[in-house]
Amino acid sequence: MPLLTADYEAETLAETYANLRQHWQAMTLEMQRLEVENNRIFIEAYGLQDELTPDVPLNEITLTCNPHYRYGGNKTEAELETQLQADTMAEFLSYAVGCMFGRYSIDQSGLILANQGDTLQHYLAKVPQPRFTPDADNVIPLIDFDGDWFEDDIGERFKHFLKITLGAENYQANLKFIEDALGKDVRKYFLKDFYADHVKRYKKRPIYWLFSSPKGTFNALIYLHRYQPDTASIVLNDYLREFRTKLTARKQALEQVGIRSDTKENQGEKTKALKAIAKIDQALAEINDYERDILYPLATRQIALDLDDGVKVNYPKLGKALKSVAGLS
Repeated sequence: MPLLTADYEAETLAETYANLRQHWQAMTLEMQRLEVENNRIFIEAYGLQDELTPDVPLNEITLTCNPHYRYGGNKTEAELETQLQADTMAEFLSYAVGCMFGRYSIDQSGLILANQGDTLQHYLAKVPQPRFTPDADNVIPLIDFDGDWFEDDIGERFKHFLKITLGAENYQANLKFIEDALGKDVRKYFLKDFYADHVKRYKKRPIYWLFSSPKGTFNALIYLHRYQPDTASIVLNDYLREFRTKLTARKQALEQVGIRSDTKENQGEKTKALKAIAKIDQALAEINDYERDILYPLATRQIALDLDDGVKVNYPKLGKALKSVAGLS
């Protein structure tokens, strides 16, 4: 991950990105210079001065760090820079998710867990004293419902990752830089954009799979290479049912608010509580249907996967429990 390379390291992420971007610009211009020189030599060798020009436009310098080539079109310099910065931050979040699952490590380069059935124990055998420890059960929840529901929620895990990698002292400034680049807060990015970006990044062959209820209230991300036949059971028992228990407890607390506020002076509080209860009832109905019709039947089947069959064969085996992906579901 270039942003974590010592060559570009600075006090804040903004300064680190500026150093990295300067390096990318220098590399792009050097490549352009070399291609122009090659063209000049070719033209002179064959006497083509009247027919060809050695010039090479920036959009023909085929480096992914070159926004003129990467995005093309008629965008202004400012628009290109904005897009590159946003994509670089999205790539940083993708790398962070890889570290959450143990695919990557901030303590060791290259792939760490990339074989079928790999576990946290396999990771610790390769990285005995990690600064950032991967998720233990290979399930990271993403809950699209206001509130803090799980300690290992993806948003919280990322914020911990950010403090470990870039330091706690500039945490707020670094988080703001990322969110400004993305145009939204990190939690919203993970809920609304991450999986679509991941599917696109891996050309509709995702390695992280998203368990998702029909309306997306409950979501849980897993890493394919750490999948086990009991993974769906873990999602069901340790996350979906736990989420339902917490939702029910919140509903009961709101009902008490409604009872205490049953006076003319407190009608506003009661109305607010009733709206929140109605929203919870909708969420409970959604996740109850998801459990009864989809996740529980899947969990009881204890489906084994063979990674050699590929994502296209394996993804449909978990059926509607997973987020629909065109061409896979």
